[in-house]
Amino acid sequence: MSALATSIAPPGIRRAQARTILSFGLLAVAIGSDYWYLVQVEPARDPESPNSHSGLWRVCEGNGCQDLRARVPPLSSAGHLTVSLAGMHRALVVMLPLSLILLVFSWICGIVSSLTAMVDLARGPGQLTLTGVGVYISYSEVAFAETVRMYKQQHFDHVHISFGWSMALAWLSFSSEVLAGSLLLLAAQLLSLQQATRSMAI
Repeated sequence: MSALATSIAPPGIRRAQARTILSFGLLAVAIGSDYWYLVQVEPARDPESPNSHSGLWRVCEGNGCQDLRARVPPLSSAGHLTVSLAGMHRALVVMLPLSLILLVFSWICGIVSSLTAMVDLARGPGQLTLTGVGVYISYSEVAFAETVRMYKQQHFDHVHISFGWSMALAWLSFSSEVLAGSLLLLAAQLLSLQQATRSMAI
């Protein structure tokens, strides 16, 4: 391990650590914010329905917010689709925070100059973030389709839905995670070449 610590080019480690910190900050803000999913109602056509925005944990309408779990009926009385949506929600609220935890471990490994451990952790955060965002997109589409089915399409002709800046931060975090992982893999390859060159010289 000491050989790894002394052989790594410091700029490579510093860049990877900087990207890891950036990824952590972006994903932490995304997870904690309530602008993943936006619902905007045309006021001229439906002045009584407020706009809403939601995150991973709660949905906000008007001046108030409500825990998403409060909107899910008990599993004993829920239908198959509701159970599936609840499972998808549980999966994504586990994967994204777990990605944060792996980013912390990766950053700690960078501090102690453990390139081997950092490379082992390099793929984890990006894969979890990408999977979590993908699950959220699927979750949102299925939930909206079920809502339209329950209340008829004409009620949603004046409703515009979109993903908000929280989702954009999650994508930026994923991009930064991929770049950090690429830098670490490159550093590992350079280290292997250095060791091979030294072995040949000896």
